[in-house]
Amino acid sequence: MEVPYLYISLFLLLASYLFTTHFLRKSANLPPTVFPVLPIIGHLYLLKPPLYRTLAKISAKYGPVLLLRFGFRRVLLISSPSAAEECFTTNDIIFANRPRLLFGKIIGNNYTTFGWASYGEHWRNLRRIASLEILSTRRINEFYDTRVDEGRLLIRKLMSNSSPTRVNLRSVFYELTLNMMMKMISGKRYFGGDIPALEEEGERFREMMDETFLLSGAANVGDYLPVCSWLGVKRLEKKLIVLQEKLDSFFQRLIEQLRTSKEEMKNTKKTMIEVLLSLQESDPEYYTDQMIRSFVQVLIFAGTDTSSGTMEWCLSLLLNHPQVLRKAQNEIDRKIGNDRLVEESDIVDLPYLRGILNETLRLYPTVPLLVPHESSRDCIIEGYNVPRGTMLLVNQWAIHHDPNLWTDPERFNPERFEGLEGTRDGFKLMPFGSGRRGCPGEGLAVRMIGLTLGLLIQCFDWERLSDNMIDMKEGLGVTMPKAEPLVAMCKPRLKMQDVVAQL
Repeated sequence: MEVPYLYISLFLLLASYLFTTHFLRKSANLPPTVFPVLPIIGHLYLLKPPLYRTLAKISAKYGPVLLLRFGFRRVLLISSPSAAEECFTTNDIIFANRPRLLFGKIIGNNYTTFGWASYGEHWRNLRRIASLEILSTRRINEFYDTRVDEGRLLIRKLMSNSSPTRVNLRSVFYELTLNMMMKMISGKRYFGGDIPALEEEGERFREMMDETFLLSGAANVGDYLPVCSWLGVKRLEKKLIVLQEKLDSFFQRLIEQLRTSKEEMKNTKKTMIEVLLSLQESDPEYYTDQMIRSFVQVLIFAGTDTSSGTMEWCLSLLLNHPQVLRKAQNEIDRKIGNDRLVEESDIVDLPYLRGILNETLRLYPTVPLLVPHESSRDCIIEGYNVPRGTMLLVNQWAIHHDPNLWTDPERFNPERFEGLEGTRDGFKLMPFGSGRRGCPGEGLAVRMIGLTLGLLIQCFDWERLSDNMIDMKEGLGVTMPKAEPLVAMCKPRLKMQDVVAQL
């Protein structure tokens, strides 16, 4: 007879917990939640990959502002433009912190890097360096020739075959963006230069980047249930430590090479590492080698995988919608002509091309769940009290696919952005984030992507390998990569061959 009493006691204990939690929530005017909130694990039982789709379904059922519990962490889940606006305007400083997650501890050098540091004097200084010294309009313009050269080398390479050719566009876009970023950061060009040692170094770095983005999307239960860390569940931590050691070694070699060759490079424009090394001379205690390594690491990770991924999604959509591709070609032919190549300055006069880019970023945002924020003090969002220390997740993917905000949201329709300047439509479309922690590299990314797509559309006809549609399944990772690499048939346009022959 003792066993039934045990069951009854457990049931009463659970019922008491749920009732008390519900009553306290109502009295505190907290945002709505999902029932039940289980002891210890909270709402972790609801989570399935891909996380942005799972959370979008939860928000569609329970509301656009929810307070969930992932283990011991309170999580504010936002899936509406109005709530996102409150977070990134009225409460922007409050939500300018980052939560302390394992990835930020190890890859973010104990939460000191530009991406993972909490709001304060150190982060403001890093932001100033990024905005004024590294990613300013003046600095981006200094490297205009680098981006043009890389774009033209790609066109010349693809134009070498007059007959239709299979092209692995994932590799093409990755190598292009890494070449562009590395030339600006360190002066190196890894791919396409017929230098085996450099290509080997580039491949090693590609492997490290792939591993970084894969591990960044891996779930670390210890971030939400510390008891797991105490019990020795540390496989992910060990992998991250080994990875960070490899990254430190790689970037330190770049620093040493540029430090050694500094005298020889006096009359050339400074790479981004050289700018940081010059700052190190005036303040060596702040601009340490570790600080420079971390800063450059954030720049290249933020600028390479995201840009190449967006280009791959964009051309995949165009191949599945050839009428859109033809319309983009016609716009370029009409406004640019066939006697010169598209340039960065032309993108502002190509509204349909910009619409294609915006529609790609809407359907496949580079970061579907914006990098987590954390509240530094109590605040109010949409009339609800949000306690200090709450982790903020803005589900950008859910906002971009909300049928209440977009007509036929699953349809690829660049015309919906007619008349929009830039890549923002209030808080309905914010592919580069918003507020103080918005991406400072937005200007550079738009130039790189716009120029590359413009050249590929202007100079080539593109087709699918067969009548089958391009597979648009999403892969694993924090940046939502395409599951299957894009491979397509490329044929040079006859009307552009004379121009390309002069390159």
